[in-house]
Amino acid sequence: MKILLVEDEPKLASFVKKGFGNEGYEIEVAYDGRVGQSLIQQNRYDLVILDVNLPYVNGFELCRLVRRQDARVPVLLLTALDNLDDKVTGFEAGTDDYLVKPFEFRELLLRARVLMRRHTEAATVQPTLRIADLELNLDAKTVSRAGQRIDLTTKEYSLLEYLLLNRGRIISRVDIAEKVWELNFDTNTNVIDVYVSYLRKKLDKGYPVKLIHTVVGMGYVLREG
Repeated sequence: MKILLVEDEPKLASFVKKGFGNEGYEIEVAYDGRVGQSLIQQNRYDLVILDVNLPYVNGFELCRLVRRQDARVPVLLLTALDNLDDKVTGFEAGTDDYLVKPFEFRELLLRARVLMRRHTEAATVQPTLRIADLELNLDAKTVSRAGQRIDLTTKEYSLLEYLLLNRGRIISRVDIAEKVWELNFDTNTNVIDVYVSYLRKKLDKGYPVKLIHTVVGMGYVLREG
């Protein structure tokens, strides 16, 4: 299980990181909202723990970002603000739970385990990946958009599945080569660009909302608009 903690208090961050590490969890720490934002956009996590009052980008905004990236990832907010208005703001931003400082690590661990267990259970019973009106059924290996079935080759399907699993995140050509083609990336080949072009023609052509986007110099991202 991989956890992201965004907390600007070094002592508290170290305390939480050590606690989760002792329990066998992999945990990354960001000490301000800007770094946290970058990590959320680049990586997948089983749980995101956010302090509310962060430099540059606050916890509420980061929570909204997580929800735009993947609505299923559990989020837990940490705050010294123990009033109803802040809790309402947090829940409206999409948090799953709220823990007021100071707290005992045992309580944080218990809440984290409950959230991650719910996430895992939900993932195991969810056979369909979706973005906008595009659906990929993992059991039937079928793809449709706006209710219309789309026939893909095996490699096109694998590429789309990988993009859907990382929707909202920029995926480099190196990542695609390693995860979809299972080979070292050859900078002299354009096979990945060719297959992305194939997918665009099948998935985006004729639809007002485009889903596959090129990020110049970085790779591709699957997102709405």
